[in-house]
Amino acid sequence: MSGGGFTHFDAAGNAAMVDVSAKPITARVATARALVVMEPATLAMIQAGSAKKGDVLGVARLAGIMAAKRTAELIPLCHPLPISSISVDLEADPAAVAVAITATVRTTGQTGVEMEALTAASVAALTVYDMCKAVDRSMRIEGVRVTHKAGGKSGEFSQN
Repeated sequence: MSGGGFTHFDAAGNAAMVDVSAKPITARVATARALVVMEPATLAMIQAGSAKKGDVLGVARLAGIMAAKRTAELIPLCHPLPISSISVDLEADPAAVAVAITATVRTTGQTGVEMEALTAASVAALTVYDMCKAVDRSMRIEGVRVTHKAGGKSGEFSQN
């Protein structure tokens, strides 16, 4: 434990990775969500599978999974974790005129997987944007957030 507790600062006030070696190994899970809001025609194109760049939802799912596995390389001071499963679900939400993304990551370790779930949802959303930006420049990514976490000392958290 750097600096007398779980903190990202060492005794000299410099940024440091938290020492989690004294924490117990527990099953941990986190779910994050994101929404890519778009024009109705863009959503219809995605649903029809007629995007010029290919299967938008399939590519975004794979991108999210790959990103979660590389979170420690992307986020400073984030621990590399042995991820046991990653699911990234994308579905059309006609009421919101959007693609809803839900990413769930599991591990058995000494620290949680919230960052991995957030990374998966964010990169999946960015991939939807990238694959559709030529037809819809007004798309926006909204509501990226952790909606559930369990395991570890801080216990369970859920919100919609």
